[in-house]
Amino acid sequence: MTAYVPPTIGRDLASASNAMSERNRFSLGPASDVAETIDGVAVSELAARFGSPLFVFSERTLRATVRRARAAFRSRYPNTTFAWSYKTNYLGAICRVFHQEGSIAEVVSDFEYEKARSLGVPGREIIFNGPHKSRAILERATAEGAHIQVDNWDELLCLESIAEARGEPVSIALRVWLDAGIRPIWSKFGFALENGEVWRVVQRIAASGGKLVLTGLHTHIGTYILDPRAYRTATEKLVGMFERIHAAFGWTLPFINLGGGFPSRSTLHYTQLPIDEAVPPIEDYAEAICGVLNSLPSGRRPRLFLESGRALVDEAGSLITTVVAVKGGTRGGSPDLAARDVKANLVLGQDSSASLLVDAGVNLLYTGAWYRFDVRPARPAGDVPKSLVKLYGCLCMNIDVLREQVALPPQDVGDHLVLHPVGAYNITQSMQFITYRPAVVLVCEDGEIEVIRERETLEDVTRGERMPAWLQA
Repeated sequence: MTAYVPPTIGRDLASASNAMSERNRFSLGPASDVAETIDGVAVSELAARFGSPLFVFSERTLRATVRRARAAFRSRYPNTTFAWSYKTNYLGAICRVFHQEGSIAEVVSDFEYEKARSLGVPGREIIFNGPHKSRAILERATAEGAHIQVDNWDELLCLESIAEARGEPVSIALRVWLDAGIRPIWSKFGFALENGEVWRVVQRIAASGGKLVLTGLHTHIGTYILDPRAYRTATEKLVGMFERIHAAFGWTLPFINLGGGFPSRSTLHYTQLPIDEAVPPIEDYAEAICGVLNSLPSGRRPRLFLESGRALVDEAGSLITTVVAVKGGTRGGSPDLAARDVKANLVLGQDSSASLLVDAGVNLLYTGAWYRFDVRPARPAGDVPKSLVKLYGCLCMNIDVLREQVALPPQDVGDHLVLHPVGAYNITQSMQFITYRPAVVLVCEDGEIEVIRERETLEDVTRGERMPAWLQA
């Protein structure tokens, strides 16, 4: 019989400062996940120089992301062109980076069209989308050779009228909506494929007496699409129409546009999977689309346009924010005691009520309604355990909640937090509400820091206001 050996406490359990937190199933683990720097520049230095809150973009990440996406598609289908989606982030410096990397422009309004032209993008390198285009901007875009993608019958009739007035043909493409297996179906934009509407538009173009020339088909099936197979379905349906047009009229359309909608490495609120499992790599989307296009005869393969935005810019953007108040039951206690108190409440099924108030709100982070931002402290906390807190913004609105619950080590007033990824849509959709919009800086590839948008001032906010004479006294 084997002699009884009593259990022993190993050195790893007895001496490691975080051993208990690692073995406690109610523990959130040691506070080791920090963001002290962005591209090698200290967060504290950035906040001290440019203020808080502060948007920070990484030029290195921007270029690396677009180069990977371009390689994924061109290695499978060389005749691919990316068009930078201005609505995703229209800061001039961001747009210029993408144009330097070979992207043309994709715009959806007269403002964005004028912005692209002001940055030196010629009309022939602009894809013009959108459900509302005034006659004036259509006349300009037509004269400058832009790729106009028609959204509706009224726009089509307007372009016929413009062509008649010019006395020369106008080249157009058609935006198409279709069922790619994604819900909801984006039926707001373009012409319906399945009920024959697209074919009726094609017939109208053929009967226009040469006023209109069809150059392409376009679809955009949605945003943050997590299933690459949906793009295969969409491509197959567009190619089917492409071939039907060729058979009926002998036209070989110069391009097919699969839009955007590829996801970034941001996390939807309800997602439980790790990000590497939830979001497929860009190569999977390239394989789904290009595989279909390569099935066409080599002499009739169209140029592929893509209008990706979120997937190319989101991860390059961070927001530095600062704790301005600590609220709840743990304020004033030692960090260790605070963490234990929170865990005890969790065991009892009670809300700890701990919360942090920071100097940025939902006015700057519109996408927080859908995406769960990663929140990291900017200073190390050693082996102090994390606890669950609520992260409030600074606005005088009860809905101003940046995270309902996030695990952080104890924070104090003046500590910085870094939210990521925030590069897509938050700049373009931010609003001026009770506080100034912050500066935006670019950490350049050489490590230098450039301001690419100044912090707002009272003059900026009130510049467009006018005071009636009888109120000036």
